Amino acid sequence: MSSVRSSSGRQGRRLKSEINVVPYIDVMLVLLVIFMVTAPLITPGVIELPTVGQAATVPATPIEVQITEDGKLSWRQRDASGKFQSVERSSLAQTILSVRTPGQPVVISADGKVAYKSVTEVMESLRKAGIDKLGLLVSQEGEITAKPARGGKR
Repeated sequence: MSSVRSSSGRQGRRLKSEINVVPYIDVMLVLLVIFMVTAPLITPGVIELPTVGQAATVPATPIEVQITEDGKLSWRQRDASGKFQSVERSSLAQTILSVRTPGQPVVISADGKVAYKSVTEVMESLRKAGIDKLGLLVSQEGEITAKPARGGKR
Protein backbone atom coordinates (compact mmCIF):
# COMPACT_ATOMS: atom_id res chain seq x y z
CA MET A 1 0.00 0.00 0.00
CA SER A 2 1.14 3.42 -0.78
CA SER A 3 1.22 6.11 1.81
CA VAL A 4 -0.98 9.16 1.38
CA ARG A 5 0.97 12.34 0.86
CA SER A 6 -0.21 15.87 0.78
CA SER A 7 0.00 17.85 -2.41
CA SER A 8 3.00 19.88 -1.18
CA GLY A 9 4.98 16.80 -0.40
CA ARG A 10 5.27 17.45 3.32
CA GLN A 11 4.07 15.03 5.88
CA GLY A 12 2.42 16.05 9.12
CA ARG A 13 3.43 19.72 9.19
CA ARG A 14 0.73 22.23 9.90
CA LEU A 15 0.93 26.02 9.71
CA LYS A 16 0.97 27.92 12.97
CA SER A 17 -1.78 30.46 13.31
CA GLU A 18 -0.02 32.32 16.12
CA ILE A 19 2.01 35.50 15.98
CA ASN A 20 5.41 35.75 17.58
CA VAL A 21 5.27 38.90 19.76
CA VAL A 22 8.77 38.71 21.25
CA PRO A 23 10.36 41.00 18.57
CA TYR A 24 7.57 43.56 19.10
CA ILE A 25 8.18 43.59 22.84
CA ASP A 26 11.89 44.21 22.22
CA VAL A 27 11.13 47.16 19.95
CA MET A 28 8.68 48.62 22.49
CA LEU A 29 11.24 48.37 25.29
CA VAL A 30 13.87 50.16 23.19
CA LEU A 31 11.39 52.95 22.37
CA LEU A 32 10.43 53.23 26.02
CA VAL A 33 14.06 53.70 27.04
CA ILE A 34 14.58 56.32 24.32
CA PHE A 35 11.54 58.30 25.45
CA MET A 36 12.50 58.05 29.11
CA VAL A 37 15.96 59.45 28.36
CA THR A 38 14.83 62.27 26.04
CA ALA A 39 11.71 63.43 27.95
CA PRO A 40 13.58 65.36 30.67
CA LEU A 41 15.67 67.13 28.02
CA ILE A 42 12.67 68.66 26.27
CA THR A 43 11.61 72.04 27.68
CA PRO A 44 7.87 72.65 27.42
CA GLY A 45 6.77 75.86 25.71
CA VAL A 46 5.33 78.30 28.22
CA ILE A 47 2.74 80.75 26.99
CA GLU A 48 1.73 83.60 29.24
CA LEU A 49 -1.80 84.62 28.37
CA PRO A 50 -3.14 87.87 29.76
CA THR A 51 -6.15 87.74 32.02
CA VAL A 52 -8.72 90.42 32.44
CA GLY A 53 -7.64 91.01 36.04
CA GLN A 54 -4.05 91.68 34.97
CA ALA A 55 -4.52 93.58 31.73
CA ALA A 56 -1.91 96.26 31.21
CA THR A 57 -2.85 99.89 30.96
CA VAL A 58 -2.71 101.42 27.53
CA PRO A 59 0.38 103.67 27.19
CA ALA A 60 -1.08 106.06 24.59
CA THR A 61 -4.51 107.65 24.66
CA PRO A 62 -6.50 105.51 22.24
CA ILE A 63 -9.57 106.18 20.18
CA GLU A 64 -12.49 104.16 21.49
CA VAL A 65 -15.14 102.71 19.19
CA GLN A 66 -18.27 101.69 21.08
CA ILE A 67 -20.86 99.19 19.86
CA THR A 68 -24.14 99.40 21.75
CA GLU A 69 -26.57 96.55 22.34
CA ASP A 70 -28.73 97.63 19.40
CA GLY A 71 -25.69 97.73 17.06
CA LYS A 72 -25.17 101.50 16.85
CA LEU A 73 -21.61 102.79 16.62
CA SER A 74 -20.00 105.78 18.25
CA TRP A 75 -16.42 106.91 18.83
CA ARG A 76 -14.43 109.20 21.12
CA GLN A 77 -10.93 110.24 22.03
CA ARG A 78 -10.38 108.35 25.27
CA ASP A 79 -9.32 111.24 27.47
CA ALA A 80 -10.94 113.34 30.18
CA SER A 81 -12.93 115.54 27.79
CA GLY A 82 -13.79 112.90 25.18
CA LYS A 83 -17.48 112.58 24.37
CA PHE A 84 -18.99 109.88 22.18
CA GLN A 85 -20.03 110.93 18.69
CA SER A 86 -22.34 108.74 16.62
CA VAL A 87 -21.08 107.41 13.32
CA GLU A 88 -22.53 105.19 10.60
CA ARG A 89 -20.94 101.78 10.02
CA SER A 90 -20.10 102.65 6.40
CA SER A 91 -18.14 105.79 7.35
CA LEU A 92 -16.52 104.49 10.56
CA ALA A 93 -13.11 103.70 9.07
CA GLN A 94 -12.80 107.05 7.28
CA THR A 95 -13.86 108.95 10.40
CA ILE A 96 -11.31 107.15 12.57
CA LEU A 97 -8.54 107.68 9.99
CA SER A 98 -9.30 111.41 9.84
CA VAL A 99 -8.93 111.94 13.61
CA ARG A 100 -6.23 109.36 14.35
CA THR A 101 -2.60 110.35 14.70
CA PRO A 102 0.06 107.94 13.38
CA GLY A 103 0.69 105.13 15.87
CA GLN A 104 -2.39 105.92 17.95
CA PRO A 105 -4.19 102.73 18.97
CA VAL A 106 -7.88 102.09 18.46
CA VAL A 107 -9.86 100.03 20.96
CA ILE A 108 -13.32 98.55 20.54
CA SER A 109 -15.72 98.33 23.45
CA ALA A 110 -18.90 96.37 22.93
CA ASP A 111 -21.88 95.58 25.08
CA GLY A 112 -21.86 91.99 26.35
CA LYS A 113 -25.05 91.25 24.40
CA VAL A 114 -23.62 92.34 21.04
CA ALA A 115 -23.14 89.48 18.58
CA TYR A 116 -19.51 88.47 18.10
CA LYS A 117 -19.97 88.76 14.33
CA SER A 118 -20.74 92.46 14.67
CA VAL A 119 -17.51 93.08 16.61
CA THR A 120 -15.41 91.14 14.09
CA GLU A 121 -16.98 93.06 11.19
CA VAL A 122 -15.99 96.37 12.81
CA MET A 123 -12.47 95.04 13.46
CA GLU A 124 -12.14 93.86 9.87
CA SER A 125 -13.30 97.18 8.41
CA LEU A 126 -10.76 99.05 10.55
CA ARG A 127 -7.95 96.63 9.61
CA LYS A 128 -8.74 97.00 5.90
CA ALA A 129 -8.52 100.77 6.33
CA GLY A 130 -4.93 100.36 7.53
CA ILE A 131 -5.29 100.63 11.30
CA ASP A 132 -2.73 98.20 12.67
CA LYS A 133 -2.89 98.99 16.40
CA LEU A 134 -6.32 97.60 17.20
CA GLY A 135 -7.54 96.03 20.43
CA LEU A 136 -10.54 95.14 22.54
CA LEU A 137 -11.43 97.09 25.66
CA VAL A 138 -12.33 95.04 28.74
CA SER A 139 -13.48 95.89 32.23
CA GLN A 140 -10.82 95.29 34.85
CA GLU A 141 -11.58 92.81 37.61
CA GLY A 142 -13.25 94.65 40.48
CA GLU A 143 -13.76 97.80 38.41
CA ILE A 144 -17.19 99.34 38.81
CA THR A 145 -18.42 100.83 35.57
CA ALA A 146 -21.61 102.75 35.10
CA LYS A 147 -23.74 101.71 32.17
CA PRO A 148 -23.33 104.36 29.45
CA ALA A 149 -26.34 106.44 28.58
CA ARG A 150 -27.81 106.17 25.11
CA GLY A 151 -26.47 109.64 24.37
CA GLY A 152 -23.00 108.21 24.54
CA LYS A 153 -21.35 109.47 27.73
CA ARG A 154 -19.49 106.94 29.84
